[in-house]
Parts: sequence; structure tokens; C-alpha cells
Amino acid sequence: MNATSSASLADATGTDESAVEHGRSVKSVYVYEAPVRLWHWLNALAIVVLCITGYLIGSPLPSVGGEASSHFIMGYIRFAHFASAYVFAVGLLGRIYWAFAGNHHARELFTVPVFTGAYWRELGLMLRWYLFLAPRPSRYVGHNPLARFVMFFVFFLTALVMVFTGFALYGEGLQAGSWADRLFGWVVPLLGQPQDVHTVHHLGMWVIGCFVIFHVYAAVREDIMGRQSIISTMVSGYRTFKD
Repeated sequence: MNATSSASLADATGTDESAVEHGRSVKSVYVYEAPVRLWHWLNALAIVVLCITGYLIGSPLPSVGGEASSHFIMGYIRFAHFASAYVFAVGLLGRIYWAFAGNHHARELFTVPVFTGAYWRELGLMLRWYLFLAPRPSRYVGHNPLARFVMFFVFFLTALVMVFTGFALYGEGLQAGSWADRLFGWVVPLLGQPQDVHTVHHLGMWVIGCFVIFHVYAAVREDIMGRQSIISTMVSGYRTFKD
């Protein structure tokens, strides 16, 4: 096609044929199934509510004036915390189940090949990328090696600690013999006393909060600098490579 005909086609259809011919290809791969994506966003919402309400439970608001029967602020805060805790815990159980029922990308959250030399080499390359010491990142269809490490050793293990300590404290409110006390009551003597459980649970909240900050930063950074979709992948399920 000569230059004249290309220009005519552009005028007629609004498409620059030469630009299309020399444009870079965009390839996409289906990675995250619908249950994984649903869990991700419900889990994110639950974490936000848990962190806000958990902070207010640990550092309560000033006393509200008037009759106690006319307001129920701390009660609403505690209810939101407990409801979100159920969503978080049930979602985590469902996510563990889907690691077995879903595709192999669904298992990357729980499996880290720490005994493989190639894994540590790739993790080192990703560290260099995040420290701005490498010009380009390696391409991965699923989680990159650093993400797998952080997701398991920071998020997943901390999430388990939060579930066990949280329901142990919840069991104290439900009294001895309740389902929460029978299932998680052993956590209190294991850590020493209820205040120690509170402390561990509170520290876990800050670990999860720091993880969320880094997670959002890394996702936005990869979308812009890594030339691959991250955020939209958790909406559509498709990983798109832009180069």
C-alpha cells in the first residue's frame, strides 16, 4: 500500500494504516479466575474496615456526652469489626480451598519454591528492579518471585495470626464454652495472657496495613513502569503485556 492510499484510508476510516502496521503488539493471558478476583476485592474491603475499626477499638474515641441509651458508637464500631472479621476469615478459607480447585496460578499465594536456586536468582532480579537498579523487570504471567514471597510470608502468615488471635479475643466476649472459646481459647495461654494476645493482634494490624501500602504502590508502579497490567488484571482476569 503506497503513501497516497494509506492517507486515503486514514481519511475515510479514521485509522492510520501505517501506524497499525508498525504498532507494538499487545498480548494477554488469562491468569486469575473469578473466585480469586472476587476474594481479592472482598478481602481488600474487609481489611480496610478491620484496620479502621481495630484502630478505634484500640484507641477509642473520646466519650460522647448525653445518655448512654441515646448513642451506640462503640457498639457499631465493634459490630463492623466483627462482621468484617467473619468476611476475612471465611474468605481466607475459601481462598485456601480454591488453591486446590483452581488453576495453577491460584496456588502461587501458598507455594514459594524457596529450595530452588533459580527462584532466588529471579527474586534478586526483582529486588534490583524495585530498587531502581535494573532498567526492565522480568515478565511473569502470575505473581513475580518477590510478590510470592511477600504474599506468603507477610500477608498469609500474618492473616493466620490475625484470625487466631482475633477469634481468641472474640471468644472471651462470648464466654467460656462458646464455639470461639473451644476452637481458639488455647491461643490465650499460649501467648501468656489476654493483654499479650491484644498486643500481637494490634501489631498484626500494622503489619497488614504496611503490606497494603506497599502492595498498592507496587501494583501502580508495575502498571506504569513494568509495561504489564496489574490492577486491571484483578478486574478482568487477563494479564496484558504492553510491549
